[in-house]
Amino acid sequence: MQNKPKVSVLVITYNHKNFIRKAIDSALAQETTFPVEILVGDDFSTDGTRDIVQSYEQEYPGRVKAVLQPRNLGMNGGLNCLETLKLAQGEYYAIMDGDDYWTDPHKLQKQADYLDAHPDYSAVFHNALVTFEEEGTSYLLNGPDMKPFYTLDDLIGEDEIWFMATSSILFRNSIPEYPEWFKLSTSGDIPRLVLKAKMGPIGYMPDVMSVYRKNRAGASFHDYVWDEKFLRNRIQMYSNINKELDYKYDRVLRKNIARYYRMMLDSKQYKDRYFWRAFYALKYLHMAHPKKQIVKEVVRDYVVPTPLRKVYSAIRLLPYRL
Repeated sequence: MQNKPKVSVLVITYNHKNFIRKAIDSALAQETTFPVEILVGDDFSTDGTRDIVQSYEQEYPGRVKAVLQPRNLGMNGGLNCLETLKLAQGEYYAIMDGDDYWTDPHKLQKQADYLDAHPDYSAVFHNALVTFEEEGTSYLLNGPDMKPFYTLDDLIGEDEIWFMATSSILFRNSIPEYPEWFKLSTSGDIPRLVLKAKMGPIGYMPDVMSVYRKNRAGASFHDYVWDEKFLRNRIQMYSNINKELDYKYDRVLRKNIARYYRMMLDSKQYKDRYFWRAFYALKYLHMAHPKKQIVKEVVRDYVVPTPLRKVYSAIRLLPYRL
C-alpha cells in the first residue's frame, strides 16, 4: 500500500494546451524523501488540455490523478482549485497554474523542510521569475529587501498587495472548509493568504524556484480593471476580508475599497451614466477622504453635470473674450 503523501501538488488548468505538459513535468521532476501526489484539476477545457491531462494519468498511475470537472466552474479557476483541494491528502499542498512551472527539482523538499522546522508558520513562499510571453521579457518578482517572514500587517494595505506568486507557495493543509465568502472571489491568492496569515506567519525563501508566465491564456489577463463586474468583485472581496478580520484594519481597507469605486467612475458600463457616476464619486469621497485637490477634481469631473460645467467654463472665459 502506498504511503500517504506528505505534499499534494495541485495543478489548476483551463485551456493550457501549450503549457500544461511543462507544468506537470516540473512537478514530476521533484526530488523528495517523502511521497508526493499530483492532482491536475481541469476546469472543462475545450482546447485539448483535458486529453493531455488524462494521458499523464495513464502514463504515471498512482503519481498523477486527473480531476476532471463535469462543467466549467468559473470564478477564474477558484472553484476548480477548491474542488481539487478537497481530494488532497498531503500535510502540505502547493498550487501551480497550468501555464506556470517549477525550475528547481528540490523546491518541495526545501519548503517542506522549512515548514517542518517552523511549526507555527502557516505557509512559506520563494522568489519567482515573471515572464511576459508575447514580449519576451522577464523580471524577478522579489528584490533583495524582502523580510524573512510576513504577517497580516504586511498583506493589508490601501492598495492591492501582491508579491507572492501562486507557484511559489507551500501551504499547510489546515483549513477543513473555506468560508462561503471566499468562494465568491475571482481572486484566490489574496483571500487565501489572508486566511493563512490569520493562522501564523508566512515565511520567505530567496531562492528562485518557479516561473510565473504572463500570457493571454493566463488568468491575469481576465482581470479587467475597467470592468464593473471585476471591480464589484474586488469591492465585495475586500469588504468580506474586512469582516473576516473583525474590522481590525477598517480604516485601511475602506481606503482600498474606495479606490475601486474611484476606478468604477471610468468603467465602460458607467461611461454615459451621469447619476450612477455621481453616486459612486460621492461614495469614493466619503470612504477615501482624499486631499482637497482630488476632491475638487472628482466633483468637477463626475458630480457637476456637464451643462453646468460648460456654463461655468464659459463664464470664467468671458473676461478674456471681451
